[in-house]
Amino acid sequence: MPGRASTTRAEATPSDDGPPGGHGDAGTGSVAPIATAAPAAASGARREQLLAAAARLMADRGYHGVSINDIGAAAGVSGPAVYKHFPSKQAILTELLVGISERLLAEGTVRAEAAASPDEALDALVRWHVSFALGSPELIRLQDRDLASMDETAARSVRRLQRRYVEIWVAQLRARDPGIAEDAARAAVHATFGLLNSTPYSATGGAARLGRARMADLLHRLGLAALRAAS
Repeated sequence: MPGRASTTRAEATPSDDGPPGGHGDAGTGSVAPIATAAPAAASGARREQLLAAAARLMADRGYHGVSINDIGAAAGVSGPAVYKHFPSKQAILTELLVGISERLLAEGTVRAEAAASPDEALDALVRWHVSFALGSPELIRLQDRDLASMDETAARSVRRLQRRYVEIWVAQLRARDPGIAEDAARAAVHATFGLLNSTPYSATGGAARLGRARMADLLHRLGLAALRAAS
C-alpha cells in the first residue's frame, strides 16, 4: 500500500507489542552481503501480503481479536517472522489506516487537478471513491471499528488527512455552484461518503448479485446525485 507512515507504539498484548527476544539474532562479526533488488522486492511483496491478511482479519474480528500469530499464519509465515517487517501489531494498524488515507488524498488531488471543470472533477472523484469502496471494503470496516484502537498520534494523522480529502470535494462542489454555503457543501460531501462507504455492509444479497461493474455504475450515479442535490 502506498504511503508508508511513521508508526508509534500503543498498548498491545506482550506477544504482539514487539519481537520476542528484543533485537533478534546477535551479529556474528561477519560482513553483511550487499542487498540486491530481488530480496528487496520479495520483502516488499511479503509486507503487502501481511498487510492484506491483517486487513481481512481485523475487519472480521476487530483489532483486539487478532494476534501477530494469526496474521503470520494467514500470510503463510510464522508469527515471529512478521516482526521482520513490522515492529508491532499497532504498526500494522497504523500503516493500514494512515496508508489508505494518504492514498485517498493523493489520488483525489491528482484527479481534481487533472479535470477540466468542476463537474468533471466531481465525476472523477466519485469514480475514484467508488473504486476504493468496492476494492477495499475491509479497510472501511476496519476504520469504522478500530480507529479508536490506534495510537492517538496516528489517529490524528488519519483525521487530518481525511479532512484534507473532504476539502478537495468541498472546493469542487462550491466551484460548480458558488451559491452553496460551505457548511452545506461539507455536509453534502460527508453524506455522499456515507452512501459510498456503506458498500461493505450493503453489497450483499440482491445487491451482491448485481456484480461489481453494475454496482459501481449504480454507486457512481447515486453519489453524483447526492452531491448535486446540494445545489
